[in-house]
Amino acid sequence: MVELQGPVEVVGAGLLGTSIALACRRAGLEVWLSDTNPEHVRTATGLAAGVPRPEGARPQLVVVAVPPDHLGPEILGALARSDAVVTDVGSIKAEPLRRVLASAPDAASRYVGGHPMAGSERSGPLAAGASLFDGRPWAVTPHETADPDAVALVEALAVLCGAAPVRLGPEEHDHAVARTSHLPHLLAVLVASRLTEAPEGHLALSGQGVRDVTRVAGGDPALWQQIVALNAEPLRGLLAEVREDLDALHQALTDGDRSRLTGLLARGVAGTQAIPGKHGGPVVETATVYVAVPDQPGGLARLFAEAEASGVNIEDVRIDHDPTREVGLVELVVAADRAEHLAGSLESRGWVTHR
Repeated sequence: MVELQGPVEVVGAGLLGTSIALACRRAGLEVWLSDTNPEHVRTATGLAAGVPRPEGARPQLVVVAVPPDHLGPEILGALARSDAVVTDVGSIKAEPLRRVLASAPDAASRYVGGHPMAGSERSGPLAAGASLFDGRPWAVTPHETADPDAVALVEALAVLCGAAPVRLGPEEHDHAVARTSHLPHLLAVLVASRLTEAPEGHLALSGQGVRDVTRVAGGDPALWQQIVALNAEPLRGLLAEVREDLDALHQALTDGDRSRLTGLLARGVAGTQAIPGKHGGPVVETATVYVAVPDQPGGLARLFAEAEASGVNIEDVRIDHDPTREVGLVELVVAADRAEHLAGSLESRGWVTHR
């Protein structure tokens, strides 16, 4: 059985690279860092994520964590300078593999793509954390000529970082993330862009719904243009399907066709129910208990402590701030058959709730 013993070389000391380095250091592995921005290496080193890559380094594993446009050259460089297994954390897998197979076919067996499904709207090493990948899926995308030991080593990295490895082919991966990540981001961008010219009075009515839909639109445009440009083919197909749905929705509103409108809305409900439940299990029927929480220090901590005392497991949490009062509306999502018990327990402790 292949063991990940290190050293691990991390190329790119940004959010993902530094987080992987911190997770490896947490496990006691030696980590070497490099980045075109020396300040990133200095910061990551200060966080105890590793040390600068020494001359003549011979790592067991190289992790390339650079922007999508630079993946190909950095992967090829890592394959050329050592006999290590090389992986990456880019969100596109087919294009870097094509570069490797075209330019370094003899070394391609040592390259196995990877993509941890974790991140943040923040970037840089200061946003990193060893627990970033805990409980998250980590796509491992071996190709036909990949060495099985190399595949096992990359999966070992995912496990060491607290993630759950999921094997997919490179092309299959790119189609999957187009549907579950890249398309949602683009649609969030389009919705958010409609807000830029809205009258101020309209934006005063912003609630949790618009925040939920537009949150990911705050991602770095320079990074996202690279991601979507490199995954253009599957995205074009999905966008064509969305365009058909938009045309159908527009026509239903024009015709006043409520039956067709209901059908389109029902498909949305079906889509939300298709998303796997937590830990990848079946979807659990849930209900929401709304709790008014004064915007004061310690308010949330007290609510969570008293929710825990009720014996009800919280499935999800959302917070919406009332723009007219110093109160936050906390949405506690629980199993449907436990909502009544939670509401009663909280009300007995003085909380104002509704469902």
